[in-house]
Amino acid sequence: MGILYNIFIAIFNSILPIIGLLSPKLKLFANGRKTVFETLEQYFPSQDRIIWFHCASLGEYEQGVPVIEELKKKYSDHKVLVTFFSPSGYEAKKNSTLADIIVYLPMDTNANAIRFIQLVKPELAVFVKYEFWPNYLKVLQNKNVPAVFISATFREDQAFFKWYGGFMRKTLQTVDHFFVQDKISQTLIEKQGFANVTLSGDTRFDRVSHQIEMDNHVDFISEFINERLCIVMGSSWPEDEEVFIDYINEVSDKVCFIIAPHEIKDNITNTLKRKIKKKAVLYSEKEGKVLKDQQVFIMNTIGYLSRVYSYADIAYVGGAMGTGGLHNILEPATFGIPIVIGKNFEKFREAKQLQKLAGLFSVSSADEFNQVLHKLVEDKKFREKTGMISGHFINSNTGATAMIMAYLIKKIN
Repeated sequence: MGILYNIFIAIFNSILPIIGLLSPKLKLFANGRKTVFETLEQYFPSQDRIIWFHCASLGEYEQGVPVIEELKKKYSDHKVLVTFFSPSGYEAKKNSTLADIIVYLPMDTNANAIRFIQLVKPELAVFVKYEFWPNYLKVLQNKNVPAVFISATFREDQAFFKWYGGFMRKTLQTVDHFFVQDKISQTLIEKQGFANVTLSGDTRFDRVSHQIEMDNHVDFISEFINERLCIVMGSSWPEDEEVFIDYINEVSDKVCFIIAPHEIKDNITNTLKRKIKKKAVLYSEKEGKVLKDQQVFIMNTIGYLSRVYSYADIAYVGGAMGTGGLHNILEPATFGIPIVIGKNFEKFREAKQLQKLAGLFSVSSADEFNQVLHKLVEDKKFREKTGMISGHFINSNTGATAMIMAYLIKKIN
């Protein structure tokens, strides 16, 4: 299996230029890797002390942020390298100042792994959630560089736990420690004979819990809401909008809405605005408007959603009505508000947990959405009780970062 893996990766790596012709996203995937080694050679003097974080995409980056922040506080003489596999993660965070340098991870060939590790010379490698790259992990082991997985999850259907998964199980032996999110993951990995496992939980809870301590005030949002009950539709897709548009068009003017679409292209946000019968304003056209006279505010911009959630009385989080994947429910939950989502969330552990606690409601149709929202809007005690459950859910699941840091400190020192 190891030989087949390396043949496949080598072939894939060799055809990257061709792959880049197939779509804009694949072009980013291919072109972004062309100059990684040159960038690293220019950036890293030999005396730099490097801590390397690898994230598959944006969600994993957010999980890594609390640990990166703590490491930077404690080890100001070190530099942080962040690598991404996915263009969506890299393109969103390539200019972030949290890391000293952010690049794509070259494909997992043996030659790339050797060259990468020799250039970077990391003192520690932290992989967020998943992405077990056998060649990188083997080279790290050969160089005596600790490799740690944080916020990791395992499932029974993964190759590690199949009869043919010997090669991948061997890869797990290169890892110094696993910090896993849940008991299921802990049990699965321990059954394979691994004792280097800690049930720490998900660092995203630490990440979002800090948001409530920040200054979340936004002048134009305060002006728009003007003491009305506010419902925020975060990261909505067209499938989500089909569920909530009728409610928006029929509800009384004592309720206002902020919609932050997942995609903010002009044709998408203009189409959304045309479907709304209430007075609606786009972020891009807010200047000169009396915002309190509008009932719907469409955020055709990025960077505000976390703060916007602080103004919400109720949040609908998009992605689960279609197949795009549920977006982050923890961001609004940290502000102690009820959460409503679509129907497809089986793979999202935190959503299932919060639903069991009655802090989250799943809807599968416009009628169900109308029923749930009517109850939450009209029954203040019910709304507040549900919100308290959400807030407590966040607070009771923090602490993963502290557990991880206690281990990493030993490895760096």
